[in-house]
Amino acid sequence: MYRTTTPQRTRRRTGGGFGGGSSSLGPADVSMSASVGGGRRSMGAASPVRRGGDEAGEGVAMAAMGGMEEPLAEQDPSVVDGFRVVYDREVPFELRANEEEEGQLDAVRAKILIQGESHAPEAVRVELGCESDLFFHYTHQLDELSFAELQREQKLMVEFNEYAHVLIRMFNSAIKEPQQYLAVFVLQEDNTGRVDFMQNAMYKFLELLSIQFAPSPGNAVRQHIHFRYNTMKARLAAMQQRLNEVYATVKVKNPSLLLQLQQMHGPAK
Repeated sequence: MYRTTTPQRTRRRTGGGFGGGSSSLGPADVSMSASVGGGRRSMGAASPVRRGGDEAGEGVAMAAMGGMEEPLAEQDPSVVDGFRVVYDREVPFELRANEEEEGQLDAVRAKILIQGESHAPEAVRVELGCESDLFFHYTHQLDELSFAELQREQKLMVEFNEYAHVLIRMFNSAIKEPQQYLAVFVLQEDNTGRVDFMQNAMYKFLELLSIQFAPSPGNAVRQHIHFRYNTMKARLAAMQQRLNEVYATVKVKNPSLLLQLQQMHGPAK
């Protein structure tokens, strides 16, 4: 982990956190129409994420998900109540224990799910987990009504059906341009949290979007830990099977090489 310093922000928040509140943006490119003032936030050409690159990033994420064995993917505890995964990637986050302390950088797995049709979702959910802390698991979920409240509070110029796409662009920006775009996770006193998407404007941070998260229930956390364990176990078994196949091929074509490999790495299991 590396420590980071935080330039002055355009505004400071005192409320919110991981809590189960709502917050969001939309699919069109995200940018600020004004740095701090009360202007509405719009997604335009100046957005932090370029459309083409963003779609490519989404394709990479979905391709990686497609590599998971189908039966295993069906066991994902996230896929319940009609939700389906549309994004699943590790994103660099700055994790802060409170509002004032400097944060630490860590890789956080961000998963975005939608309920209903892509063009007319009923709900959008974001789940955050961390390999370095199996019990770190937070959830953010909005429907059209709660999004309207967020839209009004943060003066967003996007609609609910664009929300998941905007979140994808936000996360991809933090992956592709970490020096310019930041995802900051702030832990609150009540154990809720808040994610701020920030743009580094040299001398200050511009807040692009802020969304609230709630800690996942203990039972859900245990289910996710169990699922991650089974996923790693399945991948290890697949790698072992592949290694056995390589050993079998080498045994036929070059037995002496197989003997050398077994002396170095041990026999195939």
